Amino acid sequence: MSRPHACECCSTEPEPKKKERNHSHDHEAHDHSDHDHDHDHGSEHDSGWKGQLPLLSALLILAVMLVLDYGFNFRPASIIQLLIFGSAYLLAGWEVLRISFKKAMHLDFFNEFFLMSVATIGAFCIGSYSEGVAVMVFYSIGEWFQDSAVSNAKRSIKALLDIRPDTVNVLRDGKLESVHSSTVKINEIIQIRAGEKVALDGELLSDKGTFNTAAMTGESKPDSKLKGDQVLAGMINLNTVIEIKVLALFADSKLSKILEMVQDATARKSKTQLFISRFARIYTPAVFALAVMVVGLPYFLIPDYNFSEWLYRGLVFLVISCPCALVVSIPLGYFGGIGLASKNGILFKGSNFLDVVTTLDTIVMDKTGTLTKGVFEVQKVVAADGDEHALLSIAAALENQSTHPIAIAITKHAKDKAVIQSAGNIEEVAGKGLKGTINGAEALAGNTRLMDQFNISYDPAAATEEDTIVLIALDGKYRGYITIADELKEDAQQAIAAMHLLKLKTVMLSGDKQVVVDKIARLLGIDQAFGDLLPENKVEKVQVLKNEGRKIAFAGDGINDAPVVALADAGIAMGGLGSDATIETADIVIQNDQPTKIVTAIRVGKVTRSIVWQNIALAMGIKIIVLALGAGGVATLWEAVIADVGVALLAILNAVRIQKLRIS
Repeated sequence: MSRPHACECCSTEPEPKKKERNHSHDHEAHDHSDHDHDHDHGSEHDSGWKGQLPLLSALLILAVMLVLDYGFNFRPASIIQLLIFGSAYLLAGWEVLRISFKKAMHLDFFNEFFLMSVATIGAFCIGSYSEGVAVMVFYSIGEWFQDSAVSNAKRSIKALLDIRPDTVNVLRDGKLESVHSSTVKINEIIQIRAGEKVALDGELLSDKGTFNTAAMTGESKPDSKLKGDQVLAGMINLNTVIEIKVLALFADSKLSKILEMVQDATARKSKTQLFISRFARIYTPAVFALAVMVVGLPYFLIPDYNFSEWLYRGLVFLVISCPCALVVSIPLGYFGGIGLASKNGILFKGSNFLDVVTTLDTIVMDKTGTLTKGVFEVQKVVAADGDEHALLSIAAALENQSTHPIAIAITKHAKDKAVIQSAGNIEEVAGKGLKGTINGAEALAGNTRLMDQFNISYDPAAATEEDTIVLIALDGKYRGYITIADELKEDAQQAIAAMHLLKLKTVMLSGDKQVVVDKIARLLGIDQAFGDLLPENKVEKVQVLKNEGRKIAFAGDGINDAPVVALADAGIAMGGLGSDATIETADIVIQNDQPTKIVTAIRVGKVTRSIVWQNIALAMGIKIIVLALGAGGVATLWEAVIADVGVALLAILNAVRIQKLRIS
């Protein structure tokens, strides 16, 4: 028989020392030791039916004896009954008795093992053999199902994401070799056939490829990639054979990091879980005391006191009192919520954030990369002297050495229309633009704040442009400006509308100029929009909202968003295009960059909370009723154990259905 499982409701052992996260808003410690409930999971063999043969044998003996008794009125001598039922009892409860004794030796009496041992041995002492065996058998069956449900939930979450193939075809010395994915080195070339999964992150070397990205993003529609585009582990190649240059080791792929985050997430407890754990540590000794009172107090109050009768009532009280249904089903519900979110391309880094999103009343968003695609195109070039080619040449000389989306757009546009000059001493002026030298002259490319910093007068018409502008100056003189437009994401308007349906206030913060920000806000229907912000200004705006008592989620993708992501109650990173720093800092990662997934994350949190509280109400309601009936002599040990196990199983079934729900 597999070892029974101690739920933390009854354990008085100190919790493992917690490991604090590195940003301030994580109010609960991060427990990496997987103590959502202190169930000691057995091996795969033990958790299967073969490992439960002693328990199943005890159940068979109990069933045969009950049939003989009630069906044929066959009752063997008391000593024979004791031997038969005693054998069944030991088959079902040997481990419970052993662990109970071990804990008692350490003066730990307030645990489910000691509780069940006292209740069942007490039943034998008053001659209720069948009921004593039934309590132990059904308790052990309930624990078996509970443990299996928790293990399956964790395995399903892992299986959902851990779809990396173990082997990959790599080109070495002009030949294809099938090797383990973990042995492939950076810059090696791997070949992926049609229908195969990509094992490692890399750059597409073939002219084009089409991929199913559902494992990473939750979206099943094909995603087309061109030569030079990033391809991630877990994607499925849909068409022709392709080649990829490996850019990250197997253990360092984005999918590996996501899997690690999900595994960590199941260990970070929600406030509800922590409350139930604290409640159970008070509740369990309290019900022991009440059970003793049920047995002892009537002696002083009732003239015809019968010790056996009141002991029986006390035993019923003990059996029904164990709150394991709560302590098992609640973490199981949160596991389900994390799994459901993962199915939808959303990574919660802890069950505590499933709770946090249900309390939000304000969604603050960055503009570029969050509400817009972050893919810019040059709209127009306005040169002060009319020479657009010369203006493009100066701009591209500076921007050519930057990886910012605006810089990439200018460089790409200039390649076809101008000769890109050579620039040196290039440095980034935070939140303003770039500075460098071209042929010994100082060159500037940036926003109006950059021009103001260097006391350069510029065309006032530039400030009225509704697109993003880059002003250019050379040798202290204004040379013109370039306008660049970003495209809204297809679901941006739908996302804002859905947020408003949930009564959420929407705020947009951007480093772009106010006129551009106002245009986007007007198109999307955003409640408030602030432009011309440096990273520290974004932090200030969020702090103002927090000072108003608002519960805030901030969604962003750039490295400059990391500080404000950390400050928010729930930091959300757009994980597809987002920087590693922001993804690392965030509490929730949207893997496909769709803003509508922010609303999906909130709905997952609400569904999870609803099911968790359904289980709390179900378990507590039935237990209170049966406790009262037991103390009043109405409920028997049979009703007590069936109610206890039945409530646990109902709560578990209710919790595991979360992963099967569809969230739109």
